[in-house]
Amino acid sequence: MPDIHSREYPDYGLTAEERRFSVVGHYYEYPGMDGERGEIWCYTDRISYQKGDVARLYVSATHRTFSIRIDRDGAVETRVFEKHDLACDWQDTPDQCSVNGCGWRVTLDIAVGKDWPSGAYRVTLASQGRDGNEISCQHLFIVTPGVPATAQERKGRRVLQVAATGTWLAYNTWGGSNAYQGITGHGRDQYATAVSTQRPWCRGFVSLPCEAPRVPIDIALQPAVVPRYPHMEWAFATGHSKKYASAGWASYDSLFFRWAERSGYGIDLCSQHDLHDHPEILAGYDCVVFVGHDEYWTWEMRDGVDRYVEKGGHVARFAGNFMWQTRLEDEGRRQVCYKYRARAEDPVYQTGDVTRATNSWEAPEIGRPGALTFGLNATNGVYAGWGGCAARGVRGFPVYRPGHWAFSGTGISYGDVLGSEGHVFGYEVDGLDYEVRGGLPYPTKESGAPEGLEILALGLASLVEESDDLAVEDRFLGDEDARFTAETLFGEASDENLEKVKRGSGMVVNFKRGSGEVFHAGSCDWVAGLKRRDPMVERVTANVLDRYLGKGAE
Repeated sequence: MPDIHSREYPDYGLTAEERRFSVVGHYYEYPGMDGERGEIWCYTDRISYQKGDVARLYVSATHRTFSIRIDRDGAVETRVFEKHDLACDWQDTPDQCSVNGCGWRVTLDIAVGKDWPSGAYRVTLASQGRDGNEISCQHLFIVTPGVPATAQERKGRRVLQVAATGTWLAYNTWGGSNAYQGITGHGRDQYATAVSTQRPWCRGFVSLPCEAPRVPIDIALQPAVVPRYPHMEWAFATGHSKKYASAGWASYDSLFFRWAERSGYGIDLCSQHDLHDHPEILAGYDCVVFVGHDEYWTWEMRDGVDRYVEKGGHVARFAGNFMWQTRLEDEGRRQVCYKYRARAEDPVYQTGDVTRATNSWEAPEIGRPGALTFGLNATNGVYAGWGGCAARGVRGFPVYRPGHWAFSGTGISYGDVLGSEGHVFGYEVDGLDYEVRGGLPYPTKESGAPEGLEILALGLASLVEESDDLAVEDRFLGDEDARFTAETLFGEASDENLEKVKRGSGMVVNFKRGSGEVFHAGSCDWVAGLKRRDPMVERVTANVLDRYLGKGAE
């Protein structure tokens, strides 16, 4: 459990200058970065495979041989493949590999076993460094159920988790560029508007030590203290990606998958790419789950989820930051998202269908607010528990409707805070425009909420760091996102419009649509409560799954 009683930031042995660089600096993984020590990197041709497929592995290493082992990363770690003394060599990598892919030659073909259960498979390569010591790297791919899964495949496995691979891609720092920072553009200082799957995952996306900090601050902050970012400091001190805590299997998706298997749920795993290409993969599952930091989606992915719910499916979303529309190109090997520069640079604004613009879902021209699918959106939520955004706020969800079936067996009451032990409220949260009547929150008519949506719990978030006690240079988040939101919604990022959008919220909501139902706990860090075995969070999660599997009360 986090030490919420500590009043001191953790010390990772960095100087004040190094601490600052860990936050504002642009550091990333690239071939040759380990210098004389030597290195090994790898990636596969696809994010996911079905049983019986062949996974193509691309390896670049400073030594001529390597060993490989593949383990299924579930409640129990299971070795499925191992080989030694395999040949490899160093492969040149283009400068803009983050955008266009590495283009390496195939090193090894791996037959995906027909007896490999659906799940995440961690690939670990080991080789010899120039100093004689071992060097290693990790990659990960997903084994999906059939498309659609047969009744035999689904037997006893009635939950399907969809990994947030669109967000993994957007945050992957390998090669120098992602959707946040980069070495693209004329000045080699721009974020990438397209990112490739054909490159390694950055360090920390596949596995992490237990002590790796999460984004929300777990100490008791003193008055007027300058914000610090332990997760970035730890990453810099230990050689992990700056974005390890922002996305990836290790920080988010794995925490739910392992918990579900440990708890006895039959669960399969697929990628968002599978959902995009084969939305019928959802068919036959009683419950489809989305978790963690789940920010980037295509139009087609939403179509698949909406049809599934309309036809009687159940969606449980324990995730936050439903924000950006993306497009997939080159048979899914490249993800496009112009984001803040969309209206100026995305070509669909001049020559295409503007509803497919890679802008915020809340942009009026797209005409498909995020709440229509999941009940909540990022624009009305966003930052909580870190930087200068609600840094001393609630660590869980304040409950307003304790009589709801999701809270059965918790003993929770009106005004209690759900998940504070596990610090589940944070990093980025999703909300709605709302009003309070008689002490209860309701979505406003302008919120875009689906008919019949109930707000079960609600905490405060912020789109800006606005404390007068924080110097501008100490504000990592600032007000950039709020001004973008104001411009998106109202056409101008004026101070007046900023005032309309800067206050956000994070919510737990539930609603029915068509013959189906959606439950959404709108926080990236809900899964932290499962990792930390917060009993309230575990009980609510089980209540949702059990109901959607036909075990709970109607």
